Amino acid sequence: MPDVEEKWLDEKEKEALQYIEDITTKADEIQRQILNEILSTNANVEYLQQHGLVVPTDSPTFKKLIPLVCYEQLRPYIARIADGDDSSILCSNPITEFFKSSGTSGGEHKLIPMYEQEFVRRLSFFSYIMPRMKQLFPDINWHKVKGLNFHFAKPEFKTKGGIIVRSIFTNLHKRSSNLESMPSGNNTSPDDIILCTDSYQSLYCQLLCGLYQNEVVFRVSALFASTLIHVFKFLENHWVDLATDIRTRTVNPKITNSSVRESLMKIIVKPNPEVADLIENECRKGRWEGIITRLWPNAKYINAIVTGSMSQYIPLLNYYTNNLPIVSDHYGSSECFLGLNLDPLCNHDEVSYTLIPTMAYFEFLPIDMINDPNGEVNQQLVDLVDVKLGREYELVITTFAGLYRYCMGDIVRVTGFKNKAPSFRFVRRKNVVLNISNEKTDEAGLHKAVEEGGRVMKSFGAKIVDYTTYADLSTIPGHYVLYWELTMDDLKEQNSNDIPSSVFEDCCLDIENSLNLLYRLARSHEKCINPLEIKIVKAGTFEKLMQLALDRGASITQYKTPRCLNSSQIHIIQLLESNVVSNYFSRKYPNLDTNPV
Repeated sequence: MPDVEEKWLDEKEKEALQYIEDITTKADEIQRQILNEILSTNANVEYLQQHGLVVPTDSPTFKKLIPLVCYEQLRPYIARIADGDDSSILCSNPITEFFKSSGTSGGEHKLIPMYEQEFVRRLSFFSYIMPRMKQLFPDINWHKVKGLNFHFAKPEFKTKGGIIVRSIFTNLHKRSSNLESMPSGNNTSPDDIILCTDSYQSLYCQLLCGLYQNEVVFRVSALFASTLIHVFKFLENHWVDLATDIRTRTVNPKITNSSVRESLMKIIVKPNPEVADLIENECRKGRWEGIITRLWPNAKYINAIVTGSMSQYIPLLNYYTNNLPIVSDHYGSSECFLGLNLDPLCNHDEVSYTLIPTMAYFEFLPIDMINDPNGEVNQQLVDLVDVKLGREYELVITTFAGLYRYCMGDIVRVTGFKNKAPSFRFVRRKNVVLNISNEKTDEAGLHKAVEEGGRVMKSFGAKIVDYTTYADLSTIPGHYVLYWELTMDDLKEQNSNDIPSSVFEDCCLDIENSLNLLYRLARSHEKCINPLEIKIVKAGTFEKLMQLALDRGASITQYKTPRCLNSSQIHIIQLLESNVVSNYFSRKYPNLDTNPV
C-alpha cells in the first residue's frame, strides 16, 4: 500500500521519485536542453573551436562537426591541463581535480577532468537511489540502521600543474560531512577508516566496525561483487583477531594509523563478549556457507554490481550470504553517472538500468557500425529516445566537463523503457577479445562458455572462484589458456586434485562447444587453433593478482579481474604460471552445430 511503502520517505525523497518520473517522461526535451547547456557553457573552448563549431548550434551540426573520440585522442589535451595550462582547452570552467578511472579492463589509468560545480550537479544522482529501497523495505526502521559498505581509498597526488588526482569514491568520502546525500547512506565505518590508504588496515577496521555493530547492519555492499568476495576471504583468515579486539576493546598492533585507531575507539566504546562469542562460535566451525547472515542477522540484501564479468561471482555471493537478494542499484563510471535500477530486487540476470537524461547528452552507436570499414559512423548514431528494443549499442557521451562524443567502450542492450527513457543491460566491454584466427571471442561469449564448462564441477563440490584467460601464441597454432581457481564445498572432504582428469578434459570440450561458430570452425575444420587448455592455480592466486594490481596503484574499490590478457600483461601471466598446480586439454574437436548447447 502506498501509505506503508512511503512511511519512511521524507518530502525530498518523495520529490526525488517524482523527479525521475518527470525527467523520463520528457527525456527527448531534456536531452536537447542538456546539449544546448553544455555547448553554450563551453562555447569558447579550444577543442570545439578547432572543429569549427560555432554556438548556438543544433544537434545535427554538432554531430557533423565533432568527431567520435576515445580517451587516447583526448590524452594530449588532458596532458596540457594536467601540466598547468589553465586556458579553456576542453571546458570553460577551471579544472579543479581529475578522477582516476580504474584502468583495470583496458590497462593504463585515465584522468577524467572535473570541476566543482559539475561534481555538485552529479551528486544529485545519488539522491534517487535510497528512496526506492525504502519503498521496497518498509519494515526497516531507516532511522536506526546502518550499511556495512566497503569502500577503499588510494593515495591522492597532484599533477605537474598542481591539480589533485583521486578516485571518485575518495572524493565522496572526503566531502561527506558537507553532502546531504551519500551513496552509502549511514555507514558503520567513519570516513577516517575508509580514507586510510593502507588497504589491509582499512579492510580490517571496516570489518571490525561492521561486526561490532552487527545488529544494526541492514545491508552489506561494495562497488563490485569481486570486492565482497575479497572481503569474505579476508574474514575467513582474520576472524580470530577480530573477535579478540571486540572481546577486549583492543586494536590489533598491525593497525598503526593513529587516526584510524582513534576513530575505532569512538565506535568500539566497550568490550562486547556476546558478539565476540558469536564470531568465534560461527567461524571456528569452518563452514562458511551463509556466514554473512549468521554474523549479520538483520541484513536484508547485498549491494554490488553483478552484471557483465561480475556475474562470475554470483554463486559465491549466494554461498556466503545464504542467497540474500543481490541488488545492483546504479550504473556509472568516472566519466559519467548513467543509470538507475528501478527494479532493484529483480533477478540478477534481469538487471537493467534506466538512463537518467540529465546526467549527460547520450548517443548510441549500433554495434554493427562500430567496425564500419569506411569509418563513416557519425550519422549512424541514434539519440536516447530513438534506440530500438533488443538492439545493442556502444554508449557515447557528451559532458559538461569536456568530454565530447566520447566513446565509453561499454556495450549495452536495450531491454525496455521507463516512459521515454530507455533501460539497458550491460553486455560487455568493447575490444576485450581473444583472437587467434579472426574468431574474436568477446568477454560475454567467454563468460558464457566458462559458465557452461564449470557446470560439471558442481557435482564434485567444486566452484570456480575466479578465472582469466589469454591466447597463447607460443604454440603453433596458438590456443586458448584458461586459468581457474577452484574452491570446494565445506562438506566435501576431497580437494580439486581428487577430481578425475577426464572431468577437466570434458570441461575443456564443453567450453569449446560453447564458443562462437568461427572458433569451432577454426578448431575442427580449419585446424588453425590448437586444443583449449585449462590450468588450475593454487588457492589464493587471484588474491595475489589483486595485490599485484594494488601495488601498481589500483584501488580495491575499482579493481576488476582482467578476463582477457595480452602480451603487455606478461607480469600477470608470470604470476599465474608460478601458481599452476595442474593443466588439462580438450581431447576432442568441438561440434560445428550452429546452435551449441
